[in-house]
Amino acid sequence: MGATTPDHIMQLGMGFWASKAMLSAVELGVFTELAAGPANLPALQARLKLHPRAARDFLDTLVALKLLEREDGIYRNAPDTDLFLDKAKPSYVGGILEMANARLYGFWGSLTEALQTGEMQNEGKHSEDFFAAIYAEPERLRGFLKAMSGISAGAAQAIAAKFDWSKYTTFADVGAAQGMVPVVVARAHPHLKAIGFDLPAVQPIFEEFVAQQDLADRIRFQAGSFFDDPMPTADVIVMGHILHDWDLTEKKMLLEKAFAALPEGGAVIAYDAVIDDERRENAFGLLMSLNMLIETRGGFDYTGADCQAWMHDAGFVSTRVERLLGPDSMVIGFKSG
Repeated sequence: MGATTPDHIMQLGMGFWASKAMLSAVELGVFTELAAGPANLPALQARLKLHPRAARDFLDTLVALKLLEREDGIYRNAPDTDLFLDKAKPSYVGGILEMANARLYGFWGSLTEALQTGEMQNEGKHSEDFFAAIYAEPERLRGFLKAMSGISAGAAQAIAAKFDWSKYTTFADVGAAQGMVPVVVARAHPHLKAIGFDLPAVQPIFEEFVAQQDLADRIRFQAGSFFDDPMPTADVIVMGHILHDWDLTEKKMLLEKAFAALPEGGAVIAYDAVIDDERRENAFGLLMSLNMLIETRGGFDYTGADCQAWMHDAGFVSTRVERLLGPDSMVIGFKSG
């Protein structure tokens, strides 16, 4: 038996060092700059406006973290950062990291207070309604919706591949944000028509994104609030990273509204960083639930068994949980028919 060491403890305790180094690299555009071509230290220092004292250590930290590669003094992106953190590529997922850097990194400094008070620690801590504030400012809203696209891109591809869409002709993405899920699923399944359902302020951003993908003939926007208005009528209703924002009563109400909007034989797909039923393995899902503590008044993440029970309570006759990508899973409920 090997000796017990504090390595794991220290790695976790100081993990914010590595996290902030990467977030700052995204903010500074390191990976986008290097996607245009490899460069040496003096060139990068000048282009990124890095101080001479910091530049070498910063870039070599990114090498040690496997985010960059360096050979003969020339830096280049690692394969994954080149694909996912170059802003010029459609595969860019850095929007959520930009939001983490600009907002969440600071708010998580108040986690201890949140754990002791049960109160949110974001803009809402000072009586500002987070979602109302986001949706009221066009540029802030655009950044938020872009972040939601980044966190949904992988799950959207998995949903397009793993769910049997051949039985359906229409679907609605409730809380559609920029439209990543409708775009990915509709592109993969040309027989489908889609609705993106979100608040009116989202419409121009959604329609711009859909038009850029040449899918405006099959994807349309429907303005509304999923609390105040009926959900769109469609064969399948998707709710991605939606349920975890709300308290238990609200979660159940949203599933009941989805059930009411679906035809017989229809299906609901709810996906989040679903926590494993034993609550031991999906650390990201559990941390996301703590993030909901920071960000919302009553939101929390949930297990697959939790969501299946809520779906049965809403009237769905059969349910299942299926892994998507990374920490995300989808919980599917079928309406009889």
